[in-house]
Amino acid sequence: MTSGLQPFLSDAIMALHAPTQAWSGRTGDLGDRTIDGFYHGDTRFIRSLELTYAGAEGEFAAPEWISAAPVSASIVVFDALLRGVDDRWPDPKVRLARERQVTDGMVTEKLIVRSHLSEPLRMRLRQRVAPEFGPLQEVKSGEAEVRPWVATASADEVSVHWQDAAMTVTAAGAVLSSNDEAIEIEWSVECAPFSSVELSWSVRMEDPTLVVHGATGPAGWAGIAPAADVDPRLRRWVTRALGDLEALRLTLPGHPDDAFLAAGAPWFLTLFGRDSLWAARLMLSVDVDIAASTLRVLARLQGSATNPAIAEQPGKIMHELRSGELAIPGEGVVLPPLYYGTVDATPLWVCLLADAAEFGMPDDEVRALVPHLHRALEWIVASAGESGFLDYVDETGHGLSNQGWKDSGDSIQWRDGSLAKGPIALSEVQGYAYEAAIRAADLLDRLGEPGADTLRVWAGGLRARFRESYWVTTPEGRYPAIALDADGQPVDTLTSNIGHLLGTGLLDPAEEAAVSELLVGASMSSGFGVRTMSSDAAGYWPLSYHGGSVWAHDSAIIARGMARAGRTDDARTVVAGLLAAAEAFEFRMPELHSGDAASARPVPAPYPASCRPQAWSAAAAVTCWDILTPPAIE
Repeated sequence: MTSGLQPFLSDAIMALHAPTQAWSGRTGDLGDRTIDGFYHGDTRFIRSLELTYAGAEGEFAAPEWISAAPVSASIVVFDALLRGVDDRWPDPKVRLARERQVTDGMVTEKLIVRSHLSEPLRMRLRQRVAPEFGPLQEVKSGEAEVRPWVATASADEVSVHWQDAAMTVTAAGAVLSSNDEAIEIEWSVECAPFSSVELSWSVRMEDPTLVVHGATGPAGWAGIAPAADVDPRLRRWVTRALGDLEALRLTLPGHPDDAFLAAGAPWFLTLFGRDSLWAARLMLSVDVDIAASTLRVLARLQGSATNPAIAEQPGKIMHELRSGELAIPGEGVVLPPLYYGTVDATPLWVCLLADAAEFGMPDDEVRALVPHLHRALEWIVASAGESGFLDYVDETGHGLSNQGWKDSGDSIQWRDGSLAKGPIALSEVQGYAYEAAIRAADLLDRLGEPGADTLRVWAGGLRARFRESYWVTTPEGRYPAIALDADGQPVDTLTSNIGHLLGTGLLDPAEEAAVSELLVGASMSSGFGVRTMSSDAAGYWPLSYHGGSVWAHDSAIIARGMARAGRTDDARTVVAGLLAAAEAFEFRMPELHSGDAASARPVPAPYPASCRPQAWSAAAAVTCWDILTPPAIE
């Protein structure tokens, strides 16, 4: 275990029901990896967990773990052999199954001892549980510390407290005890010949400061799956993705019927404007209700005042919601609990509303959001300002320096690798804004609302300005720049951002064809999806977060745009690469993976700190399904 570094996640086993999650190695024990733990909200309640066994007498030892298998997004089964209490024959006859289930605020484990011995088995099982109460941001930094918790014990449970947070460990039929370091649970097991014994224990975690709650009831897409005759890889990917998306659902206090998708585990089990909107948009073909409820959730938090400290502006859609201030160690970033630092969530909210109305969102629900629609459109037009383009700059000095989906500090680079200076006007955001204006105009006309003609005129001006200002020519070809910098100069790196312009209407058919061809070319297509940055750029690195890696949602958005632009073959090429990657990652697509070429390696290398499951990476599976098999659902 390495301290002071962000935890690697790629080889960890996890189960979740947002906002609760459990991370471990393949044994199910906790403590060997920096990420290991039971979490609820933004707190790691349990840091260490160790299961040992012994005969009726003698020393305790670790089981010999042989497998770890996810049953669903929320359930994992670990299997072990107990050879220390077995007979002398080579075939193992005593097994232990540890079935871990995560629900909202609780982790429960069943411990099942199975014996194929001809004699009765008498043994002991002991579970050692070490609380921590470490903040999630400390875990991410690799420097979490144990808080001074206090425990009180009764016959079959131990309650542990630290400030407002509390947890209760319960184990029927066991002896529980606690000291300054851990809670111990011990069972005496008697197993008859050729039989089994089931034990269980659970931990209930409570944090009254949480600003999100788990969703209840089945998701609207429960039971949906691709037909049996589709590519089996696609079927497995979609099935697993829909299960993960169901486990990622959250609600806000006071509105239990309006679910939205948390951005992803382990760091982002909360509301993110951009992520929640794109995830809902990518899966519209299987459920419009999650789009409708996401729109309502974000509308309730729509900006109503000008407050530079939190980047709030009237009509603006928020970026991120937390229960407390978020400090990102080593980056000088300190975000307030409610933060509006995003340039694209507002036009994406408008686009999702138009899409949802088209996919069957009831008219009365659409009409209820029209006042929010007008305010969002006013923000879009006002934000374009004198330059005529939507741009951003961090006014606080400690917010996000980049406020599009590529929000790392080094994501907006010139082709020579130098960083662009803000204010930054991202190319894809202009596409979102154009589409938002045109689609909103059509929606307003249908609803008998004013303002449509003005929007169409504004959108036409944006389209003309974009054509004049963004196109660059480099040795790689002619294409839109990733952005305009503070001086209005086009930042000339070839990136995946321009793929988000496809299908928005901002480009004409010839321009869309040129962009599409570049994105399936050798410098952009890894064979496992579209790279975030061209391999010919000076700043390219296949394991750069936004400078050469591949993001599933990014590639799916590009494929979706290609299909909408009539570039079906290119879209299917991108999807084929994502399917190959999904298979390599056992059909739980991570947040991102390396941009190494498929011609050089049979499977993509993981980006080891990549979150998973991630809502928009999971939702990408649905979009790929739409492209390959439109739109049959059984």
